[in-house]
Amino acid sequence: MKPLLLPLLSVSLLFGQMMPVAADEAKGPERWLKDMAAFDKRDAETTPPKEALLFVGSSSIRRWDLETSWPDDATINNGFGGSTLADSITHFGRLIPPYDARAIIVYAGDNDIKTGRSAGEVIADVKALHSLIVAAKPGVPVIFIGIKPSISRWSLWPEMKKVNEAVAALEGTLADFHYADVAAIMLPTGGGAPGAEWFKKDGLHLSPDGYAKWTAVVNEALMKAEDRK
Repeated sequence: MKPLLLPLLSVSLLFGQMMPVAADEAKGPERWLKDMAAFDKRDAETTPPKEALLFVGSSSIRRWDLETSWPDDATINNGFGGSTLADSITHFGRLIPPYDARAIIVYAGDNDIKTGRSAGEVIADVKALHSLIVAAKPGVPVIFIGIKPSISRWSLWPEMKKVNEAVAALEGTLADFHYADVAAIMLPTGGGAPGAEWFKKDGLHLSPDGYAKWTAVVNEALMKAEDRK
């Protein structure tokens, strides 16, 4: 019996070594290929509008009812929930260049910090994504929405705050770069995490009222950006 057990044990050990690799691959940028294909299918079925407000980023973008927030403007929602800045960089060619954008609005960084990236790494990715956008869409305003403070990720806020401060400082130094500070209106004056009214029950994703308030902040950034064109 023992000689038979040795090959079986070897196979078992081999599969045990392979499984973590497969799991890691499942977390890579390729996991978004279905989302990219869904965008392609949507665009094939309905031609994307011209001069649109193009939104790109993670679930805060994907869940945004853009037609409610901007009923008089053409909008395109290229949000894919759970994504990071690195994911938007990897799939950049399918997210931004194909579209006729009046302005490009980006929200990402939240998941980046959650998955262990440092403030410095996230800031570098913001700059990298911005460089790609400017090269593909010169003269088009790019609005980066600051990382939101949330109840469920409050312990990560110090690192997120570092990102926001550095990204805010990029306005005026990078071409067509603008910052929308949503954290300023979300944080209570007395300190601490934002109130529950900002979120759904998970304490992470925005409530309809939260989105309405974010819309006002983004509109203010849009007006400033378009005044400078």
